[in-house]
Amino acid sequence: MIPGINIRPIAPADNAAMAKVIRTALEEFGANKPGTVYYDDTTDALYELFAGTPNSLYLVAEREGELVGGAGIFPTDQLPEGVCELVKMYLRKDVRNIGLGRSMIDECLKRAKAIGYKQVYLETMPELRKAVSVYEKFGFEYLKGPMGNSGHNGCDIWMLKTI
Repeated sequence: MIPGINIRPIAPADNAAMAKVIRTALEEFGANKPGTVYYDDTTDALYELFAGTPNSLYLVAEREGELVGGAGIFPTDQLPEGVCELVKMYLRKDVRNIGLGRSMIDECLKRAKAIGYKQVYLETMPELRKAVSVYEKFGFEYLKGPMGNSGHNGCDIWMLKTI
């Protein structure tokens, strides 16, 4: 855990702040393009998406009562049995490089394993180089193409980790 940071499940009141964190991060990296979560309607209703989907969860990080990031696991359509996707992993600029991303990923992986998942898949893009290097350190391995049907055809890096 990181002093001053609280990681908890998303609440209904978190939707707007989390959507802003996601879209601002994508804008910063020039990754606010069609086929990404930037244009995904569910970005504005994360609580409802995760509350209405069994075997999923979304965690938010807050500092002094303000949302500073989030990450989740989701049983994306057409993924093989026992595989979930690490989704919507974004942090505000002012909390990057303090280990929060690693903490969020670690918590998602632990909870995915506790739910019964055997592997975690993710999709990302070259613009998010820093995140890709963190995924590599966690042992995510590159795939030649996408798994499942996330609807995010703007992502062209696909990775998988056995947990």
